[in-house]
Amino acid sequence: MRTRKVLFLPAAAVFGFLFVWGLSGLPAFGDYRGPYGIVLAQVAVSERHATEVVGATTFDYRGFDTMGEEYILFAAVLGLVILLRQLREEREDEEEQQSDYDQRLEASDTLRVLGIGLVGPLILLGIYVVAHGHVTPGGGFQGGVILAAALMVVYLAGRYLAMKRVRPVPLVELAESGGAAGFVLVGVGGMIAGSAFLYNFLPLGEPGTLLSAGMIPLLNISVGLEVTAAFVLLISEFLDQQFVKGRDET
Repeated sequence: MRTRKVLFLPAAAVFGFLFVWGLSGLPAFGDYRGPYGIVLAQVAVSERHATEVVGATTFDYRGFDTMGEEYILFAAVLGLVILLRQLREEREDEEEQQSDYDQRLEASDTLRVLGIGLVGPLILLGIYVVAHGHVTPGGGFQGGVILAAALMVVYLAGRYLAMKRVRPVPLVELAESGGAAGFVLVGVGGMIAGSAFLYNFLPLGEPGTLLSAGMIPLLNISVGLEVTAAFVLLISEFLDQQFVKGRDET
């Protein structure tokens, strides 16, 4: 324990110094010195028919970078799932043990009613945020997290077994893979149309409407599907690990 402190304290001091030094060099709030954002704010709506300039930038002007970010999440979740599943042993009488764990959560009736009542609104909000990512602030990353939060609410309401039933792991894994592959397939569509990867080859539509911005809504949906499934897997694996730990302690 003393050795860990000896190693940690100097490292923390160096990190703190570098962190404060880096913050001191930041420009003042609202002081934007890069021309990139100014140019995009002027041309994004006319070029891409997307009223949400951040969404147009993320999924079109720098769509290749966004694809890399999506696959970083995909690889991170894949590695975590493989690691945790190797650590867990096969369980017998799983349904009975999960039911016992449900009873140990001791959630109040008020919490259960409130939690279950929030599931529907969270799902609708998540779908709205994903579908309107090119019109208003939001998109696949934000909406995917909201959709995954609906599953967490089911657990917080004291329904571990119910949560297990509403998230069949094989389908969740298929959804994550499909979302990650969907981004690439949309990009390949631009090449099939005779241009470059991630070329916006679909009709742009009327700015400010749901059917606008060409391929950007499809990319939002792909990312939303991947992010939702990724966080559902993360939550599920950690909760299953906690269940095993709690069972071993009883």
